[in-house]
Amino acid sequence: MTLNEFEFQVAGIKLHGQYYSPKLVKAVVLLIHGLGEHSKRYERTVVPFLTKNSIAVISYDQFGHGNSGGKRGWHPGYSFLLDAVDQMVSKATDLFPEQPVFLYGHSMGGNIAINYCLQRKSILTGLIATSPFLRLAFDPPKWKMTLGGILDKIMPSMTMPNDIDVNAISRDQEEVNAYQSDPLVHDSVSTGYSLEMMKRGEWAISHAAEMEIPMLLMHGTNDKLTSYLASEEFENKARDNVEIVLYKGAYHELHHELEREKMLAKIRSWIESQILNSK
Repeated sequence: MTLNEFEFQVAGIKLHGQYYSPKLVKAVVLLIHGLGEHSKRYERTVVPFLTKNSIAVISYDQFGHGNSGGKRGWHPGYSFLLDAVDQMVSKATDLFPEQPVFLYGHSMGGNIAINYCLQRKSILTGLIATSPFLRLAFDPPKWKMTLGGILDKIMPSMTMPNDIDVNAISRDQEEVNAYQSDPLVHDSVSTGYSLEMMKRGEWAISHAAEMEIPMLLMHGTNDKLTSYLASEEFENKARDNVEIVLYKGAYHELHHELEREKMLAKIRSWIESQILNSK
């Protein structure tokens, strides 16, 4: 496997990315990370598993995350999040012009990936969404929602702690410890960021039947951050091209959970089946 890093610009902001290429490439996965983290957190589990199975991976740090530019916890507008995906899809087809491309989004990245596939036409062969932020698994305090709405109008770039319980990411304490000690992980988020994600998540659920490409939707039933019930609702409203897999008792980061080997094996077999179906 070879690693190559690159930079690109969206909305005048420099974003950082990388791609991992095995010797034999039968497919490409474009990976979008979640809120407060960064793309290289996937180097311990997802990337080595996929590349070992001849699947190249392209990933990047979103606005205000990891090694990308921009204020921590803020983005210039939701459409620019989709523009970044557009550039990465083009990057994938330039690097691997003969191979099918799959979009893979986790949590906030799942929100972006799902909305991208619903709103923009592309050459994608399939979509994978793990623990997508379609709806929160808890009800935020009403005062916080009210304050957020006010701040979004008068100080949209103001950020505050996201109040995420780090112990909710995984039942594997080593993964929790790694998250806490990672210098590139942050807990900042603007009110506009949160409110827009909630709005786009609800929109995606209501338009689930418009999903045109095959989709694998995965969620843990004990996810305390994003709602697995919302994922079920999305699948119920979608056509039969959406497959949902629930992991009983699993927390938010399935790729860092106790079931990660089973979950990653499912992704591999699903990708392989889509490659066969597309021929």
